[in-house]
Amino acid sequence: MPFVHVELVEGRSAEVKAALAKEITEVVMKHTGAPRETIYVIYDDMAKENFYPHGEPKQ
Repeated sequence: MPFVHVELVEGRSAEVKAALAKEITEVVMKHTGAPRETIYVIYDDMAKENFYPHGEPKQ
């Protein structure tokens, strides 16, 4: 069972996440041969105040 963990800075809509999950699933199926029913996409939404690119707070 492939599990794909995606970390995003919070703020993306459910529609955006659903579209991305669908495409990720298609790519995993294509490259691994895993059946769709066994592929899981898991989102971790990160609070903006917890993200420091290049050591600076995310604006």
